Amino acid sequence: MAEQKATDVTWHDHTVTKPERQKLMGHKSAVLWFTGLSGAGKSTVANTVDHMLHQKGIHTFVLDGDNIRMGLNKNLGFSAEDRTENIRRIGEVSKLFSSAGVFVLTAFISPYRADRDKVREILEPGEFIEVFVNASLETCEKRDPKGLYKKKRSGEMKAPFTGIDDPYEAPLQPEITLDGDNKTIDELAEDVIAYLKNNGYLTA
Repeated sequence: MAEQKATDVTWHDHTVTKPERQKLMGHKSAVLWFTGLSGAGKSTVANTVDHMLHQKGIHTFVLDGDNIRMGLNKNLGFSAEDRTENIRRIGEVSKLFSSAGVFVLTAFISPYRADRDKVREILEPGEFIEVFVNASLETCEKRDPKGLYKKKRSGEMKAPFTGIDDPYEAPLQPEITLDGDNKTIDELAEDVIAYLKNNGYLTA
């Protein structure tokens, strides 16, 4: 738990409640938390789902790992401590989006179960939907869209890299597991949409 450094601060409840905001939006809100190895397809699937939900008139926003690290979390590196703080901040931002009645889709490796569980804990029951994009290390290395695996294998990258010399702790009971080895991006996105429909997040 992050230390509360500011003193003499008081939590202020909003005059407009979350249910009232959701009623105005015309749908529920939740956090779709995409997790998996680099190259698994998290960002691509999240953005495809985002587009599909937008087409249905659902208010959404994607929080992508690289984009966040270029702004909100630009002062964080990739140590275990910084990774934990990175995810903590994203969890708090995601909570704000959900409170505003928006579906937020996050695309982060988020390698540690404890960090993901802490995000789940700050959200209301049913509001955190863990989406495990399950693609093997072999598949991810073949794709290597950013060339990161190549840099790591060649020795150009000295920092620890998730899946090679830094651990990735796969979810034990994710709400959704996507077959990132064998299905297309569109098929994976359809699997997410089907879950949302079957579990009452979407009405149509």
